[in-house]
Amino acid sequence: MIFMDSKLSVSRRAALWTILATSASGLAACSSELNQRGYRPKPGALSQVRSGMAKTEVEGIMGSPSTTASINYQGDSYYYISSTTAGRAFLRPTEVNREIIAIRFDKSDQVISVAQYGLQDGRIFNISDRKTPVQGQELSVLKELFRGVGQQGGGPSGTLSTR
Repeated sequence: MIFMDSKLSVSRRAALWTILATSASGLAACSSELNQRGYRPKPGALSQVRSGMAKTEVEGIMGSPSTTASINYQGDSYYYISSTTAGRAFLRPTEVNREIIAIRFDKSDQVISVAQYGLQDGRIFNISDRKTPVQGQELSVLKELFRGVGQQGGGPSGTLSTR
């Protein structure tokens, strides 16, 4: 009891609590946080969708799609998209899982196919670069500077000079 009542033990306890709180917050910052966005299917919903089913029945089972096909050329398509990301503290989150359910309909709004795609089926490309990749030789600055060195030629037209 004497140890608990002294001023020294109170400051030691405060220091200990401060160290413990700092350690706990540091560990919490290092743990990863999973975020799921987009469509979350009900268990067993996809197994109920069959070929020949009407579009309204699909909406009743699966719900509203995340997006639809923008062009109804040979029939409509519904896409149900979900994504799971993992992030730590201040680091940029990375996508760890993606699922896309594509349901295609014919012109009479009957299901003709159901497909599932995952992260491994996708191809990553940056749509905000505003650069068009061009096939061919890309020259660095040094290659551009030294491109004409060592070539025989008189003038800018590249003709041989005769002396």
